[in-house]
Amino acid sequence: METVSTNRSYGGTQGVYSHASSATGTDMSFAVYVPDHEEGAKLPVLWYLSGLTCTHANVMEKGEYRRAASELGLIIIAPDTSPRGEGVPDDSAYDMGQGAGFYVDATEEPWSTHFRMRSYIETELPELIAANFPADMSRQGIFGHSMGGHGALTLALRNPDRYKSVSAFSPIVAPTNCPWGKKALGRYLGLDKAAWRQYDACALIEDGARVTDILVDQGTSDNFLEEQLKPQLLAEACAKADIPLTLNLREGYDHSYYFISTFMADHLRWHADRL
Repeated sequence: METVSTNRSYGGTQGVYSHASSATGTDMSFAVYVPDHEEGAKLPVLWYLSGLTCTHANVMEKGEYRRAASELGLIIIAPDTSPRGEGVPDDSAYDMGQGAGFYVDATEEPWSTHFRMRSYIETELPELIAANFPADMSRQGIFGHSMGGHGALTLALRNPDRYKSVSAFSPIVAPTNCPWGKKALGRYLGLDKAAWRQYDACALIEDGARVTDILVDQGTSDNFLEEQLKPQLLAEACAKADIPLTLNLREGYDHSYYFISTFMADHLRWHADRL
C-alpha cells in the first residue's frame, strides 16, 4: 500500500492510498478518514460506496462527513467504483465500464478479468484496512449513494453478520427492474436473470435475506426517482419481510452531493448508534 496524500481535518487525518489489487488485477485507489484516538484504540468502520461515474474523491471532497466522523469516532472508507487503467475494458456510455462497476463480480467477457468489485469490497480491501489502520473489524457499517446505495444494500443483505448497520442515499433498490440495472447486470453477468438476484436488494429480501433495519434518504426532485430508483419497491419488500425501514422523502432535494451532504451527519449518527 502506498500513501498518495494525507491532510489534517477536524482533528483527524484524511488519507488517499493506492495498492495493486489481486481481485481486479489493477492498481486501486481509496480514501480513509481516521479521527484522532488514544494509542492502541480500535475504531468502528463505516464504508461509503459511491455512484456512477464517481471515484473516492467525490464524497471525500463534497460529502462533508469529517466533522461528524471525528465527533463520533468513526473511520470512513471510500473505495473507487471500478477498476481503471490501460487494458481495462470500458464503454462509451457513463453507466457501463470504468466508473460503473455495480459492485458485482462479472462473469461475462470482456468484463470478467478485471470487474470483480464484489470480491474487492467484501474480501480484499477489508484485509488491507485491518492490517494498516486502527479499525475494529467487528464493528462495520456500510452506506452509499445511487449505484453505491445498491452496493451497500446488497453487501449488507449478503453479509448480515459482518455489517451491523446499513443505509443509503437515493439507492438503486431493484436493478433487475430498472434500465441501469438491466443493462449492467445483463452485460456483466449474462442473460440468466437468476444470477442477477444476488445483486438486487429487493430480490435478496424476497429470497430470505435479512438485516436488522435500514435507513434510506431520497430526494423528491431526483430526476432518476421514477425510472431508476423506485424506493417504493424496497418499502414493499421490507414490509413483507418485517424489516424496519426508515424511508425519508426529502422535499425538493435532487440526486447531487448538495442533497447527500445535507443529510450526511444524520446517517453517521444513525450508524454510530449501531456500531
